[in-house]
Amino acid sequence: MRRWLPVDEYIGGREHATAHLIYARFITKVLYDMGLVPFVEPFTRLTNQGQVLMAGKAMSKTLGNLVNLQDQIAAHGPDAVRVTMLFAGPPEDDIDWADVAPAAAAKWLARVWRLSGDIAGLHETYSAAGDPDLRRRVHRLIDATTTAMDGRRFNVAIARMMTLTATLRKAIDGGPGAADPVVREGAEALARMLSCVAPYTAEEAWERLGRPASVTEYGWPRCDPALIADDKVTCVVQVAGKVRDRFEVPVDITAAALRTLALASAKATAALRGADITDMIVRAPNLVNIVPANLGS
Repeated sequence: MRRWLPVDEYIGGREHATAHLIYARFITKVLYDMGLVPFVEPFTRLTNQGQVLMAGKAMSKTLGNLVNLQDQIAAHGPDAVRVTMLFAGPPEDDIDWADVAPAAAAKWLARVWRLSGDIAGLHETYSAAGDPDLRRRVHRLIDATTTAMDGRRFNVAIARMMTLTATLRKAIDGGPGAADPVVREGAEALARMLSCVAPYTAEEAWERLGRPASVTEYGWPRCDPALIADDKVTCVVQVAGKVRDRFEVPVDITAAALRTLALASAKATAALRGADITDMIVRAPNLVNIVPANLGS
């Protein structure tokens, strides 16, 4: 009991709120009051998943709007069907099967499979060398996917993996090429993350990359914090409290340099209309507020 309880996450429909959930919680609280269990709640997290509809209605034999999943799996494969469900929206939202297409997911998974084949046999080990801009993009996409997965936003996580696939494809076809160690690093990270939503494709991609199975034994990839840190931010320039301009600046810009850039802004100068400046509030690197004397009409 101490090892397995309380349950980390309860996944069930909304109809359980006044049935099983309330019974389980009531009984647990009684057992806790009796000193028989060391926790007061049986579940630490609750997710009410949405329903899969068809043409706006719940599937039923009476309506004749059932979707035969076996046919879908036979046509597109289990990975594509699973990705389609997860990509349709957040898990707590309803999705309409009439609005989704497993064929699109199958095409993306085929691109992942081809990608792993293009890299196979090239640069078997990681290296500090490689395209630095590509490595930064790869690690930022790993970080974005991780954040989405932790937040149970599987549709967003899949979208980030799709972007990573496109990034690696572009690097192979028109960038540093398949032999760049960053390309392999990104492909292996993609396979490891993909194993959570498309395990069959991930295993095949991992094997094509020359790694021993199973990909699930290698865990989730980690990103380098130094590569995901923003090197630039957007600075807002205000005149009399109203936003007049925005521009990108280095995160480590000094207040003096930021003041100079704000004074050189054509939009800020136009908003001043020749008025004298009585004060400038600088909060590097994000804000400059120019306080003018009374502006003329």
